[in-house]
Amino acid sequence: MSKPSIPKGTRDFGPRAMARRQWIFSTIRNVFVKHGFLPIETPSFENLQTLTGKYGEEGDKLIFSILNNGDYLSKADAAALEAKDSKKLTPTISKKALRYDLTVPFARFVVMNRNSLTFPFKRYQIQHVWRGDRPGKGRYQEFTQCDADIIGSTSSLCELDLVQVFSESLTDLGVPGFTILLNDRRVLAAVAFAMGVPEDRLTDWTVAVDKYDKVGVEGVKMELEKRGFGEGVVSGIETLVEINSHENSLDILSKLSELIAGNEKGESGLQELELLLSRAKDDGIVAPNIKFDAMLARGLDYYTGAIFEVKVADSPVGSICGGGRYDNLTGIFGLEGMSGVGISFGADRIEDVLEHFNKFPDNIDKTTDVLITQMDSKNCSQELMLVSQIRSSGFSVELYPDASKLKKQVKYANDKNIPFVVLIGEDERKSGMVTLKNMSDGTQMTILPDAVVNHI
Repeated sequence: MSKPSIPKGTRDFGPRAMARRQWIFSTIRNVFVKHGFLPIETPSFENLQTLTGKYGEEGDKLIFSILNNGDYLSKADAAALEAKDSKKLTPTISKKALRYDLTVPFARFVVMNRNSLTFPFKRYQIQHVWRGDRPGKGRYQEFTQCDADIIGSTSSLCELDLVQVFSESLTDLGVPGFTILLNDRRVLAAVAFAMGVPEDRLTDWTVAVDKYDKVGVEGVKMELEKRGFGEGVVSGIETLVEINSHENSLDILSKLSELIAGNEKGESGLQELELLLSRAKDDGIVAPNIKFDAMLARGLDYYTGAIFEVKVADSPVGSICGGGRYDNLTGIFGLEGMSGVGISFGADRIEDVLEHFNKFPDNIDKTTDVLITQMDSKNCSQELMLVSQIRSSGFSVELYPDASKLKKQVKYANDKNIPFVVLIGEDERKSGMVTLKNMSDGTQMTILPDAVVNHI
């Protein structure tokens, strides 16, 4: 029999890991709720046509398709199968796919439920997503996203709301050295136009620029050359990198303003970014926790305005959050003109960052408040009564199931990080008292059973 295993890019989570993850989810959820976001859930898989064509060429390659039930080859495109053309073959053998993110399913949800929603609609969603990325540090094929979106408004106050959610959540989580990076797809388009990029090649240019933080300026230049761009476009990246080297965000915005002068959409994007930075500053969100980044591109095709990414200095992983404005994502499902903006927390990467910097709170994995030991297998009525009494007061309690040696039971409490142990031995049973042991300092006291709750 082969040794059991799990697919690459997936993980099991034991009690300790789950306690940490639940704390992360709870902390982020509390901020969502404070800002007026409402919860929804969508299916783990969608129709394949719902997902494809929304994430760009690179993203579509990472979608996990689900084979049709039964004889999935019976309706396969024979010519595509013979030619081994997977792109043409896939739609004929697969009608469903695991969701790639939570945003496109949300857009589909809005269109299908538009008559019952109140707009602007503020939603949050905490669920799994799947991507066929090559597994690596901080890169998983199954992971959890914590999303918040505001749809039905074009106001830049929505962007401010989400920047505040970023800042408050990451501060509450204790994430050290985080920076919220900002840019705008309108600004990027204007920069590309100024460098001679044809309008129909903007996506190719953006995909190349989006790789900057992984491959550097030379890598981006090579990518642009591979995609057939001319020398002017290739060398223009050095100009953009030079502009972006300024420490002050307003200086970068000023330099870009000179570069894209006369481009109405680009200038509008710059003005909104400047206003967003100013409002964030008034709210106490300042450098280095927020910064304009001219090289931030984000490869997803549906972004049309402001874009966000969050990185952590000296982190073992890349960005831990992202997002942006999408002006007509619902349009692809038949509902035109419904602008929205959303952000996503990568819970798994946040977990990796907190682990790396040892920033999880102490005793976060405590699941039980009190362990009551069992010393007499034939008589545990007093123990059971005490269990009920303590639970009714809101504490979590375990009764050790076997009348084992006391040392073994205390070790169990210590291994599970249970802070208090109640001992009811022969002496305690005769006197009607119990012994309460504090596991943190080893002290113990003999008290009445009714006093246990007050002492813990």
